[in-house]
Amino acid sequence: MNCSKEGGRGEGTNWESVRLQFPILSQRVNGRSLVYLDNAATTQIPECVLNAINQHYHDCNANVHRATHELSSRSTSSFERARNNIAQFIGAQSSNSIVFTRGTTDSLNMIAASLAMQSGSGFSALVSAMEHHSNFVPWQQAALQTGGVFNVIPLDSKGDIDLGAYVELLEKNPAGVVSLAHVSNVLGTVNPLKKLITLAHQRGWMVAVDAAQSVRHEPVDVTELDCEFLCFSGHKTMGPTGIGVLYGKEELLNELPPVAFGGEMVDVVRSSHTTFERAPLRFEAGTPNYVGAIALSSALNYLKSLDLKNLRRREHALLQRAERLLSEVEGVRIVGSPCKRAGVISFTIEGSHSFDIATLMDKMGVAIRSGSQCAQPLLNETYSLGNAVRISPAFYNTFEEIDAAIYALERAISICRR
Repeated sequence: MNCSKEGGRGEGTNWESVRLQFPILSQRVNGRSLVYLDNAATTQIPECVLNAINQHYHDCNANVHRATHELSSRSTSSFERARNNIAQFIGAQSSNSIVFTRGTTDSLNMIAASLAMQSGSGFSALVSAMEHHSNFVPWQQAALQTGGVFNVIPLDSKGDIDLGAYVELLEKNPAGVVSLAHVSNVLGTVNPLKKLITLAHQRGWMVAVDAAQSVRHEPVDVTELDCEFLCFSGHKTMGPTGIGVLYGKEELLNELPPVAFGGEMVDVVRSSHTTFERAPLRFEAGTPNYVGAIALSSALNYLKSLDLKNLRRREHALLQRAERLLSEVEGVRIVGSPCKRAGVISFTIEGSHSFDIATLMDKMGVAIRSGSQCAQPLLNETYSLGNAVRISPAFYNTFEEIDAAIYALERAISICRR
């Protein structure tokens, strides 16, 4: 096959050399070479990021901000350099707008709870039908707990946001917060964020963005987007688990009440009252995951070193190949056909449960995802499905691995039909 016709193998990049930088990919699983295609759940970590973690623990591990000794000073400097680097990566104007969290889920829960607390009562939230539970349930609960309004934007037949319905919901409900995925973790839909944000702002709404699935696949510039908030996770961007980012416009963060309390985030503590630091510290109670933040910064530097445009072309080509081959497999139904897709492709198999397919493919060394994909409203209510199989390649995957996965899928289907 001529891969250049499907987006190319990545002009100027030696992808075989890149793959060698991820030691976990060289192992065998169930006696077969590992084919790891569950990158939407968690990406693997390159050697340079593993080294950054080890180096910090080896050379300057100490708690940040709270001591005058040399190790703490060096650790704090590394931590704050990471914050500044991450701000630059997503186009933030100030590092004070970057709050470190445990991940996207933690970030979304934090901002939903804080905004609901600030509103006092009648909190209004709007999400789309394609959202991950982490960008659905926190807003639903915030509205319920304040006696407010929670609405869901329907999708069109392709799996894109229904713009007419979106505008109608914006106009007929009290202005609050719209929270949207940049890229769907099930459909791969790439939402036209700039347009959606502008429509919301014109009607007085704030916008939060779940960028967990997009930072690696799509350009993200918070200043250009003009969103109020944006969240993403380290473990989906070649970094470690347990570290995430909440971006918020600095003036908004300084107005919002903190939702977790403890050391570092306080200014003055008295028996009668407590005052809090300004952002970002007011949202970073306790000892932060400073090593995770440093590792995430290293991971983003690694991605930049590969040329992000080239990386995205590579992943698009891999996804195109998977989609084309899946469409040729008898009994496979691809879920959604959005105008623009990135990162993932989900599908069902006539007469087979996704768990059975994924289990059989694992026996053949292929790691994929099965189940509701943490998006029950989308699968159950929009598509009337109970579960689906998901393939999500990364740039370190190969076209041969896509072929191997489809071959394993066909074998698994054959076994299920016996």
